[in-house]
Amino acid sequence: MRATAIHEQQAIAAPSRATDGCVPQRYRVAERRQENADTFTVALEPVDPRSDATFAAGQFNMLYVFGLGEIPISISGNPASPERLVHTTRAVGTVTRTMAGLRRGDMMGVRGPFGTHWPLEELQGKDIVLVGGGIGLAPLRPALYQIVAQRSDYGRVVLLYGARTPEDMLYRSELEHWRARFDLEIFVTVDRATGDWHGNVGLVTALIPRAPFEPRNAAALICGPEVMMRYAVQALQKRGVGSKQTYLSLERNMKCGAALCGHCQFGPHFVCRDGPVFRMDQIQRFFGLWEV
Repeated sequence: MRATAIHEQQAIAAPSRATDGCVPQRYRVAERRQENADTFTVALEPVDPRSDATFAAGQFNMLYVFGLGEIPISISGNPASPERLVHTTRAVGTVTRTMAGLRRGDMMGVRGPFGTHWPLEELQGKDIVLVGGGIGLAPLRPALYQIVAQRSDYGRVVLLYGARTPEDMLYRSELEHWRARFDLEIFVTVDRATGDWHGNVGLVTALIPRAPFEPRNAAALICGPEVMMRYAVQALQKRGVGSKQTYLSLERNMKCGAALCGHCQFGPHFVCRDGPVFRMDQIQRFFGLWEV
């Protein structure tokens, strides 16, 4: 058996941190959409509708493929529609490759939501800068949904998004819709231009120095590859955005979702228990250490 499959199956027996979340709730696949060559989005609806369904932007669920195993995946849907759970992920392991082949009506199990969230209520009145790299846009999307729904509560809203190529971008139609709004600043870049791409070429961190926001009254929400987040934090600090104004979603090696397996230990923290969203000053002692 592959190591990946072993790790994913070990997560089945891990107890939940939620008082009523030990047993997966049954959900049906309502939609599955291919985002790019290896990334897909699946929308799930409960078999038994829940009146208490809710989640906060930035949280994750444990998704269970019956008879195979479960994995943690951040929620990428709209917090205003919690009865419809949306998750975007790559088909890279046994469970996710099986999920990529699911069809409408197929069954899955869901436990959650778990974890910390983007503190959007605390950030009202501030400029919001969202920095996403690759699939890191998925955990940021619920935050953008909520900000747009409460647009008058925030200052400038800037999304900086980078992908390897134009073909690797997520949510292309939504990006175009957001770019058409006059109350959002959307900047997209790719590492390598292909096809008829005529937009920005370069790292997403290169967009930060010229992004239109007021550093003294800004908050940054960041998610993406760890190396990207390191340089994004540095670029934001050069603009004057401090560690108490910066939030990151780590999602680092999460497996069990219950702080038992140790895969996501980050210094004194377990990402699945204490995160995945952290304020930078909580983790900066360890975030700069490459071996952690």
